[in-house]
Amino acid sequence: MRKGVKVAIVGGVFTVMVGGAGYGAYNIVSAVTGDGGSSSLGGSQAKRTGPPTGDEIKETSHKFLSAWSKNDPDEAAHYTNNADGALAAIEGWHDEAFITRTVLTPGKAVGAKVPFKVRATVTYDKKSRTLEYASSLTVVRGETTGRALVDWEPSVLHPDLRKGDKLVTGEAAAPPIEAVDRNGAVLTAGKYPSLGPVLDQLRAKYGDETGGSPGVETSIERTAADGTTTTAKTLVTLAKGRPGRLRTTISASAQAAAEQAVTKFPKAAVVAVSPTTGGVLAVANHGYGEFNAAFSANRAPGSTMKIITAAALLDNAVLPSMNAKAPCADSVLALGQTFHNLKGMAPDANATLSSSFQRSCNTSFIKLSDDLGADKFAAEATRRFGLGKDQDWQTGIPSFDGNVPVNGDSQDPAGMIGQGNVQMNPLNMASVTATAITGTFRQPILVAREYGDRKLATAQGLPAPTVAQLRAMMHATATSPIGTATQAMAGVPGVIGAKTGSAESDGQAVSDSWFTGYRDGVATAAAMVENGGHGGTAAGPIVATVLKNAG
Repeated sequence: MRKGVKVAIVGGVFTVMVGGAGYGAYNIVSAVTGDGGSSSLGGSQAKRTGPPTGDEIKETSHKFLSAWSKNDPDEAAHYTNNADGALAAIEGWHDEAFITRTVLTPGKAVGAKVPFKVRATVTYDKKSRTLEYASSLTVVRGETTGRALVDWEPSVLHPDLRKGDKLVTGEAAAPPIEAVDRNGAVLTAGKYPSLGPVLDQLRAKYGDETGGSPGVETSIERTAADGTTTTAKTLVTLAKGRPGRLRTTISASAQAAAEQAVTKFPKAAVVAVSPTTGGVLAVANHGYGEFNAAFSANRAPGSTMKIITAAALLDNAVLPSMNAKAPCADSVLALGQTFHNLKGMAPDANATLSSSFQRSCNTSFIKLSDDLGADKFAAEATRRFGLGKDQDWQTGIPSFDGNVPVNGDSQDPAGMIGQGNVQMNPLNMASVTATAITGTFRQPILVAREYGDRKLATAQGLPAPTVAQLRAMMHATATSPIGTATQAMAGVPGVIGAKTGSAESDGQAVSDSWFTGYRDGVATAAAMVENGGHGGTAAGPIVATVLKNAG
């Protein structure tokens, strides 16, 4: 037991208090349940098999939490299936995070998972603050011993910890920032929850460039592959630093609308972009925790990808214009796979590229895939739309710039309707729409280019005739009687256009909902709703809401 620790059990809650007068000699584990030598966790009993019993789950979690609460890392680690990892983390709880008092309140187990609440006191340089949060642990059967053990992960200590992270208290790695939108309105995680992880990333990357001074904080320290460390998240501020001002491209009105819109679905993400500058106007996520799915997801985008396919068909002269015939059949065979349309879509032998685009007829595009070819389709995405160039878009925070692979099998034509192995996210599709309606690829950015001296991605862009036809087809899709986006875009002011999409990944029963649209000269936006169904039903209203508020 470490010096200066006093232990008590108050109302079934484990506490530890660290003072300056030496250790208390009271062993909370022995007093409550014995030393484990003859318990169900080991000793002379035969090796147990199968899932841990309810009694084992209760006993193991009790002993682990008890040892942690009284700052006994060795004892706590003994009740885990990764003693070395647990030992280092719980030692750091006191020695690096400077936590001097810990209260752990276990909740009711759900199967083998035991939730618990943490209330800890951080004391550093004569300053103390309280750290409170909820976490959980899972009890498993030890593979070699048969003992019931806590399945050790860093997230047991704190839910935001990843492998290699540490909790530390001291002078912050970077000064705090006061992030503001494009008009100077202050952006906070309290007002815009989706921006919480984004603001942490911006601070870690650009805090030193904003002229502020660091404070004293308890934070999650993350080590990159090159050995550099950054502050992944600030948990407690003991002494405030002086914030530097960081101007972003965000529009507070669009961000507020995006935040509200995504909360209507269990898992949804949206991005809005200025088509004339590439500035990100809004980025919002719901149901993804700290993961910025709007920037970093890699999922099949469904028929929103037909924007690129239509551009490729025109740019490569597979069709002379959007009014050329592109018959919509019930089904079509390509590279050994039969492709169908959405259920209930009537075939149309006289369909044009424009009408098939508006109705989102899969077979029209698949039938033309042989004439176009996977290489030309992938080249269109990369060279003209700036996607998948293996030169990560330097947006200001981590992002994924899409992937349009060539496989040599039925995945290639599937990719032309946004299925197969094509991978995108809302940021990518908002950018695609911006390129489609302006003809110029402007790599999306969240902060001005001069921050971090970043080199932005480039692409060729589109010829004027292709732009005019893409704009016309997207406008018709959002306004015509047969357009799949007409209902969702009703009420969006100005000259508008859109494209719907739906996509299945990993055999899911309900497709992901995708939608991308534009409000001319104001914004483009794209959204995805996992398991949301048709594009116009779930993702469409999100995009429409953001476009209405992007002015």
